[in-house]
Amino acid sequence: MKKIHLLLIKAFIRPFAVTFFIVMFILLMFFLFKYVDDLIGKGFEWYVIAELMMYASASNVAMALPLAILLSSIMTFGNLGENYELVAIKSAGVSLRKAMQPLLILIVGLAVASFFFSDYMLPKANLKYGSLLWDVRNKKLSFLIKAGVFNNSIPGYSMRIERKGEGAVDSLYGIMIYDHKSGSNTGIPQIIMAEKGKMSKTSDGNYMVLNLVNGVRYQEAASNNGSYNPRQSLTRMRFKQTEVKFDFSSFKSMTRTEEQNFKNNAPMLNRKELLHRRDSLTKGLDSIGRALQTNAQYYFKQSSYIKGYTKVKTPPTIFKGDVLSFIPKDQKAQALQSAYDQIDALKQTIKGQLADYEFRSKEVLRAKIEYQRKYTLAVSCLLLFFIGAPLGAIIRKGGLGLPVVIAVIFFLFYHIISTVAEKSAKEGSLDPVAGMWMAVIILTPVGAFLTYKATVDSALFDIDYYKQLIVGLFKKLFKRKKTTEIEAKN
Repeated sequence: MKKIHLLLIKAFIRPFAVTFFIVMFILLMFFLFKYVDDLIGKGFEWYVIAELMMYASASNVAMALPLAILLSSIMTFGNLGENYELVAIKSAGVSLRKAMQPLLILIVGLAVASFFFSDYMLPKANLKYGSLLWDVRNKKLSFLIKAGVFNNSIPGYSMRIERKGEGAVDSLYGIMIYDHKSGSNTGIPQIIMAEKGKMSKTSDGNYMVLNLVNGVRYQEAASNNGSYNPRQSLTRMRFKQTEVKFDFSSFKSMTRTEEQNFKNNAPMLNRKELLHRRDSLTKGLDSIGRALQTNAQYYFKQSSYIKGYTKVKTPPTIFKGDVLSFIPKDQKAQALQSAYDQIDALKQTIKGQLADYEFRSKEVLRAKIEYQRKYTLAVSCLLLFFIGAPLGAIIRKGGLGLPVVIAVIFFLFYHIISTVAEKSAKEGSLDPVAGMWMAVIILTPVGAFLTYKATVDSALFDIDYYKQLIVGLFKKLFKRKKTTEIEAKN
């Protein structure tokens, strides 16, 4: 390998590694901001949150890798151009196209690796991420009491407090508790009201004890014969101090859902599984269509319950004009009601199977979209490299200033196009193949144009070039004006 090629590879790897991990960190922070309410205050172990963040990072590779390639390629060739190293490379007889060859091989390797990652690793990571996130979001809240709101987190109890103590979360005031467990036999809950209380846990952590001060307990007895009795008994017990023990064991651990329950989601399948799911859903759609057609035929044919039991051949009756005019008046209302009932039954039949048909149709579209996504990630890496490398060679600016701005603008343009096209494909208004490849189709001419401009040393983004061009235009304009004035005087 030539020293120039080795220099370019080293110059690319460093900013690529830095930008990739920076982008991954930013996307991970977005994830934490999105689900912070589902993670905080539930008593999770640190390794559960770390596992969830690891799976979330794997799902963010599809966005972080193309952006890192675009940004690092702009920075690499921008630094080389700013330090006049590209000029030295070209003076040595190495064109920009040849200088990009080792980096192109590296990017092709990254693209192939991203393809296998999206086909083998990403479905498994999405499966574990989806199942774990479901369990995290549906885990019971740790007993976090909010003032002025009834809390039903603990099974069998409903609690409300007026306010919490200043600086002490475990100090509660204005407590009202509905004890449904004690009244399970009678169906009437006990009511406990207290001026204040304090929360604490037992040493094993299985129970939470609520010490109540200055309160009253109301207990109503049900009628013996099961009917309402206006003189049924009501017991009222006042207390100076008492305690209520809640079972807290169900709040300590998190029940994990079987991962196979999420296996049918399209993002959690590889290419082979996606093809199988698409074919099975398509066959299901065909069977639903045939079933609807068969059911509808019974409503539009003449009654055939005597078919096969008679040999009498009756010629068909031809109606001219309004059909209702041929029905006797005394049977017209019955005929209309019968027709209405048949149409209503047909509508109910179609409506009952329409939801299933729409669901299967959307799942077919999702399977096609996810199948194309396996390829678009790899191709987008190549495309953004052919945009970033020529841009860096043209702007000739390194560092994290102008290259970052340009990279973000191009990536936002790419991301907006792909997002809008993918959403249109999911809604069925655009073909899934065209929707997933729309951004690549639109930006490929841009990459080809920038590559051509870079190979011919274009000053497309050179500010000094445009300054000189504007100054030259003004000079020519003033010179022409002076010449006109002199000719006018003569």
